[in-house]
Amino acid sequence: MTTLAPSDTYADAFEAVRRTSPVPAAVAELRRRAFERFTALGIPTTRDEAWRFTNVAPIANTAFALAAPAERAAAAAHVAPHAATGVGAGQALLFVNGSHVAPASDVSALPAGVEVTSLADVLAADAGVATRQAVESHLAAVAGIENEGFTALNTALLRDGAVVHVPANTVVEQPIQLLFVTSPPPGGAPVMTHPRVLVVVGENAQVRLVESYGGGGESAYLTNAVTEVVAGPGAVVDHYKTVRESPAAYHIASMHVRLGRAASFSSHAVTLEGAIVRNDAQALLDGEGIECTLNGLYLATGRRLVDNHTTIHHAQPHCSSHELYKGILNGAARAVFNGKIIVAIDAQKTDAKQSNKALLLSEDAQINTKPELEIFADDVKCTHGATVGQLDEDALFYLRARGLGLEQARNVLVHAFASDLLNRIAIAPIREQLEDLLLAQLPGSGGGSFHVGE
Repeated sequence: MTTLAPSDTYADAFEAVRRTSPVPAAVAELRRRAFERFTALGIPTTRDEAWRFTNVAPIANTAFALAAPAERAAAAAHVAPHAATGVGAGQALLFVNGSHVAPASDVSALPAGVEVTSLADVLAADAGVATRQAVESHLAAVAGIENEGFTALNTALLRDGAVVHVPANTVVEQPIQLLFVTSPPPGGAPVMTHPRVLVVVGENAQVRLVESYGGGGESAYLTNAVTEVVAGPGAVVDHYKTVRESPAAYHIASMHVRLGRAASFSSHAVTLEGAIVRNDAQALLDGEGIECTLNGLYLATGRRLVDNHTTIHHAQPHCSSHELYKGILNGAARAVFNGKIIVAIDAQKTDAKQSNKALLLSEDAQINTKPELEIFADDVKCTHGATVGQLDEDALFYLRARGLGLEQARNVLVHAFASDLLNRIAIAPIREQLEDLLLAQLPGSGGGSFHVGE
């Protein structure tokens, strides 16, 4: 039986949110039901199948307090490294310690009819009618609270987050950044934030989103994030997520996507830092002719743990899905990849491909990989594959024979392994920024602690 530890931490947080963050009656009832469900589910343990290889006891055993507004100078120092380049001016929202920072946000350059605003403002009725209706219709409708404890906790402690509403037949040319930064007090108690993102994209609309998470300081903190994406018929959504939490931080996140007929959705998740990082991605292909792509790149060193769980549910015929996840592990780092493809009985002509590749740079690094297929239709093309290996000795010899040192040769091969996925990022400045961050963690760069063979 799963239990909470400490038992009163989350109850106190729920009461604080209920008292200090008034919301419409329907949302208040949603929060109440979500907390009841979280109390029943608790924090998962390794006895739960979906968490068998991911021990979150350090989270369960820490008394996290709700993060308070950060001191301005400290917050600015923690925010600066995480701002994405290549995001157009007037198209970014900033959240620090879970709360929207209006003076540092600017969405003035958005096309007419597009609203990018804080969830707290929407719940206070400080938003357009269409956006309020979108929130009322879709909030917690895609990310259910019945089976996922962390999702239920996020919903119970709902205070603020980002709402992106793109009306039908609207094209947003420049990417929109949603930046969530935790700035814990120096030497203070561990804090937690529960960001919520709701993206509603109308029929034949197009948008690109950059969802970034980071933090500073040396103390532990918890980011428990939930993202919901609803894309109408013919909509195109290009989504990027970066995780660069502090080395002592915990990042638990789930993304829930529902796609309409002929919609196109792609997500590229890059995990670079964090003590424990769990990324769940679930997509429901709920119409014919949908294309869905889930890609991920993850790096881990020391004793870090990165867990990627994906589920793509083909509910209708003539849809295609593609997944490529790549991991680079060093030291005593651990990773988990669990990818599930479900093909419903009526989802004929499904074309689904899944691949997970891991590069282990030390003898102590470890990955648990589990591809799954549940196919109930008979006219489908579904493939999955998983490879785990080390650097190719022949390739190393080839590079060294041409004058490269051992360290340089290893870096070239690691970079080539990651570049296959980085090159799929269509926003060039963001791709270059992530490539620089990767290179900074390779030995000899002087910029990081990612050392081959440590």
